[in-house]
Parts: sequence; C-alpha cells; structure tokens
Amino acid sequence: MCGIVGYIGDKDSVPFIQNGLQRLEYRGYDSAGISVIHEQELKSSKSLGKLEVLQSKMDQEPLVGHLGIGHTRWATHGIPSEANSHPHFDDPQEIAVVHNGIIENYQEIGSMLRSKGVQFRSETDTETLAHLIRHYYDGDLFQAVKRALKDIKGAYALGVICQTDPDTLIAARHGSPLIVGLGENENYIASDATAILNYTREVLYLDDGHVCEIKKDSYSIHDLDGQDQNLEVHTVDWDDSQAEKSGYPHFMLKEIYEQPDVITNTLRGRISESQEEIVLDDINITSEEIVQCPKILIVACGTAWHAGLVGKRLIESLAKIPVEIDIASEFRYRDLLIPPGTIVIPVTQSGETADTLEAIRIAKSHDATILSIVNVVGSTIARESKGVVYLHAGLEIGVASTKAYTSMITAFALLALFFAQKKNSLSSGRIKEFSQELQALPEKITWCLENHETVKKTSEDPRYRDAISAFFLGRGYNFPTALEGALKLKEISYIHAEGYGAGEMKHGPIALVTDELPCVCVATECPTKEKIISNIQEVRARNGIVLTIATDGDTTMQEHSDMVIFVPRCMDALSPIVNAIPLQLFSYYISVNRGCDVDQPRNLAKSVTVE
Repeated sequence: MCGIVGYIGDKDSVPFIQNGLQRLEYRGYDSAGISVIHEQELKSSKSLGKLEVLQSKMDQEPLVGHLGIGHTRWATHGIPSEANSHPHFDDPQEIAVVHNGIIENYQEIGSMLRSKGVQFRSETDTETLAHLIRHYYDGDLFQAVKRALKDIKGAYALGVICQTDPDTLIAARHGSPLIVGLGENENYIASDATAILNYTREVLYLDDGHVCEIKKDSYSIHDLDGQDQNLEVHTVDWDDSQAEKSGYPHFMLKEIYEQPDVITNTLRGRISESQEEIVLDDINITSEEIVQCPKILIVACGTAWHAGLVGKRLIESLAKIPVEIDIASEFRYRDLLIPPGTIVIPVTQSGETADTLEAIRIAKSHDATILSIVNVVGSTIARESKGVVYLHAGLEIGVASTKAYTSMITAFALLALFFAQKKNSLSSGRIKEFSQELQALPEKITWCLENHETVKKTSEDPRYRDAISAFFLGRGYNFPTALEGALKLKEISYIHAEGYGAGEMKHGPIALVTDELPCVCVATECPTKEKIISNIQEVRARNGIVLTIATDGDTTMQEHSDMVIFVPRCMDALSPIVNAIPLQLFSYYISVNRGCDVDQPRNLAKSVTVE
C-alpha cells in the first residue's frame, strides 16, 4: 500500500518527489506529504486528499531542497487527516520519517516515550518511530535508525532524513518493499521501480532487516547488528511507456487491451517448435521432485486466488497431482500438513503481498519447495523462491487486476503441462493440442476486444448500471470466472456482487433473486453446459435478469437470456482466459457510467503489503 519516494543529490529533490508520488498513485492513498532539507533546515508540506491538493498548497508555499522524502498514505492507524499524514517528526522537528507498514508495539514504545516527556501530534504508529530515532540520535543518523529498529516489532519500509545530517538519506525495510535507485551524483528510494523509471534503471532490492545509508555518490547497507551487506545491482527492463496511459482514458482499459500481447509474452520461448514440449528449464525444480511430489499447495489472495482455483483444476486434470488451494491469510493460521516433497506455489502480481510472503516462509519452515508465479522480477517472493515462473505481463497500474489475472492462468496452464510431461500423464499429441490452443489465445482475446460494443451497450442498460447487487454464476473451470467477474464489478463500481458455483444457487442464494437482480452467467461450451442452462432457467423462473456469456454461434442461449455476450469458441480448460475479457470490460464500462474512479477505487490499494 502507500507510496514512498526519496532523493539525494545536487538537484532540487521536489520535482522528482512529485513525479514519483504521481507514479505511485495506483497503490492507493488518502493523504500526501513532502519533507525537504535546504540550507540545513527541514521544511514540509502535507495535505489530505489527492496530490493536486498538495501541489496547490506548495504552489503557495514552495519547497526546495537537495534532500527530500515524500509519501502517499493509506490510513491504518488514525483517520485520514493532515495531522496523521506523513512525514512524521520528532519533538524538535529536525527528523522526518515516512513509513509503510504497521508497528505492532507502538503503544508500548509510545508509553515509554511519553514518560520521558515526549509530546505526540498524531494518532499514528509511525510517529513513534520518529521520536524513537530522536531518542537514540547522538549525531549519527545511521546508527540511531538501526538502534530504533531493534526495538520495533512489525512491518516497515522507511525513509528518514535529519536537518543536522543534511547529506544522508536513510532507507530500511522489513516486510514492506523498498528499493534504492542508483544514479550519477544522485540516488533515490521508492516503494517500487515505477517511481524512478524516468531517472534510473539500476536498482537495489533491499531485503528484510536491511538499513541503507545513502549519500549522493555512495551507499552502505547494514543489518540491524551493523554487519555489512552486499546486494546485486539489478537493471529494470520495463518500458517507461507502460507507466503512461498511451491515449487510453484509464490504465485499466489500457491493460485490458494489452492482453493479447501479454499472453504472447507469457508463452514466448516456453513452447517448443514442435509444440509437443513445454520448456521451463529455469524453474529449478528437477524431474525427480515433480515425479515424487505427493501434493501441491497453492497460496494466493484476491484475483491471484481465483487464478489459483483454475490452476488447481488444470494441474489435477493434466498432471494428476493432488492440489490444495488456500487463501494466504488463512494458510498462515491453520495447522499445516505438509508432507516431504510438497511443492508450494504462491501466486502474486507484485511479489510483495504480505500474507502470501509470510505463507511461503511458513511453508519453507516445513521444508516445502517454493515455486512461485510472479510478475515483478526481483520482488521479495521471487527472491525467496527456489523457482519462479515469471508472467512477463509488464507493469500493471490499475488497482483492478486484468492482464495479470489472464497471464497467471496462462502460466498455470504451462506449469500443468510441464508437470504432465515430466510425469508422462499426457501424450505428446495431447500436449501439442494444448499448446496450439494456448498460442491461439491472443487472437481470441483480440476478437473479444474488437467486439466490445455489445458489452459497452449492455453496461448502459439501467438494469445493470443502476443495480444494487448482482450474481455471477459459473461451473467447472468457469466457477472461478464467476468469482473474478464479481470481484471486478464490486471493487470498481461499488455494486455488491457475489460469485457462485451455479449449482449452489438452490442451496440458499436463489432466495435473493428478484426482477431487480442481474445474474451474469458464464455458459460457454463445456461438459456441464446443460446443467448451467437449468440453473439459468431457475433464475428466469423467479424473474431474475440474465446476462449470459456464450460461445459465438450458440444462438440457443438467446432463448434463455435477456442479453448475450458472445466469445470465440475455446477449449474448456482455457476458456477462463477468454471469458474474463468481456467481464473485465463489463465492469469497466459500468464503473465509468456510474462516475467511479476506475483506476483508484475507494479504500483499495494495488499491493497489500501489510496484514
């Protein structure tokens, strides 16, 4: 969540900080602030609301300084307010701190500091850090931060500056992501690489327990005990244009339309020329480990969990390996039965999701093998995994995930086929059939995008646009599609929506069906299609409004539906990828028609990096 940026160098830090915070808006926030040091004086500006409010304030009272930090806050401790916005300060207001994460023992530390006469100005846990650093400060900011952090329990990513140490920027992390960007006579910190792409592509990914002292032309990394730490410098290979809308009104729509290219990138180099072999030689999992694997555990959150549900069916169907799937936040807190040889597959776009990260650490403590599906190269989960299947989906900025979701399912299909060939559970001919279907996906997605007008028209219908609630129904491989369709609608349009296995309707939810309730039914060609039609008829018998996703040419579905959106014919096992497209567009257009903030929906953040 939240966004951190910082700069030290010969130039004015404020333009970089402003640009960096704008680049991080997609992470979600409710307030913003900047602190700089100029001529050994700490000056700050903070405001509630969007960055435009902060900019307007700074137009009246400009800031300038060669050293500075900035922050966009998403409230955890304390309501959204100017007082609770970051940066936070020590008592003399000489030290400024920006922080992502949660300090779990802030009340205990706060009581100790208050007993020493420290006055607090906010309701936040972060202010505790500023005062604690002052408590240990004796002229060496690096040492003071390290000492303070040894007292802290919880998660943090920090940027710290001090007016009496005007040539030093401190960064530290534990549980929340933070990178250091390296330039010429200037260096940077940021929550992720998006903020610094215009300035440098050379980055250090700080690990948990790292504290970095940054000068304009050097840096030093220690652990909390003061031991030197050496990190590899990584080069970010994202195209800077991915952080721009490129003529689209919203990042979400841009990312929906990028999906044909994204799927091509996910598949590139992973299917042999003969199409009879899946090539994943870089996942660091041996054939013996796959053959002897007693079960697979998938852990994920939100949209990634929905992709994992499809992945479970693919792996069990093709590779014949038992699969369990857990929401990561539940996996952390149950009694785990992880037999030797278990492969755990965390699924995450950012590679920084707090619950998923903790889940894999617990799994590793049980000697499980971690094989992650991740989009962001160099992310914490990628670094802590034995093997990685990268999505190659590029930068995803829209809070509502679209291209990452379809590329996750594509990655699961590749992984399931790879496991199947190692276990000899599929013939080369069957693998070739799947490979051809995978390679046909970009064209089929393009078909859906080119035929978007039906979706757009449907979204303008008051029965859908003005609905209070909606059901999404699916079966088999497309039960997760129903869950994902409902999530997309609720998170960006604020319409209450629930996804169900269509056969479960008669077990309770059908009591809610009225002539004001839209039901979106995924009824493309599959072995249970006749069952789905029966479920649709149950809804229609109670005057429910039915919108159906059907296979192109299946005109019979029009008899059972108020509206039909067609998609191209697709292999059932891969249909969730194609069927997701009209549901993404449907949610997008509904949100636009309702006047909602598509890319920054209320109360949500792109990466959930706190528990």
